[in-house]
Amino acid sequence: MIKRILFSFAILGLVSCSLPTRPPVGPTTWMVAPDRTSAPRQARTDIWLKMGSVSVTPPFDGRSLVYRTGDQRYEKDFYNVYATIPAEMIGNAERQWMNKANIFSSTVGQSNSFFPYYYLQATVEEFYGDYRKQPEAVVSVEFFLSATNAGKANPLIGANRYTKRVALKDNTPEALVLGLQEALAQIFQEYEAQLYKYAGNLPKPLGQ
Repeated sequence: MIKRILFSFAILGLVSCSLPTRPPVGPTTWMVAPDRTSAPRQARTDIWLKMGSVSVTPPFDGRSLVYRTGDQRYEKDFYNVYATIPAEMIGNAERQWMNKANIFSSTVGQSNSFFPYYYLQATVEEFYGDYRKQPEAVVSVEFFLSATNAGKANPLIGANRYTKRVALKDNTPEALVLGLQEALAQIFQEYEAQLYKYAGNLPKPLGQ
């Protein structure tokens, strides 16, 4: 009897060793990174622009994709997440876009230690998929351009808010990410045109 029990345990051990090991199931990671592909503009100033902080309002500030399923109901998808928090993701995309636009001599990031003459900040107020009716990607961003001028720290040059809704081809997370990327690209493109207008009539930096 004891031999039979030991033999059964040995068989179970061999079977368990022969089963393939499976990695733990993790979330799918996405990146929203609109790319400016058109020709650069004619630079309007030889001074550089510094990107300030990008703030994202809750509940869109976390890494999970957010779905709106009712007028007061938002759901987070913990199985589909952004590669980094939206504030960093959108801030990096914004800096790269404005650098390629060539409006200023250079557009540097927030971590740059140089003292800025012109400073651009942004607040993302909406960043989600709206599934109440026809599925849409929804993005709202407000930009704040300021300068150090006439002895005043960072007086406001202009505040501009944009909202875009892009229809999605289906209800998949991939479609939402592509829709958010397209909406953000449209916003960057429109604000780029506004920033170009601002750059043609900027206040002189302090001391110049």
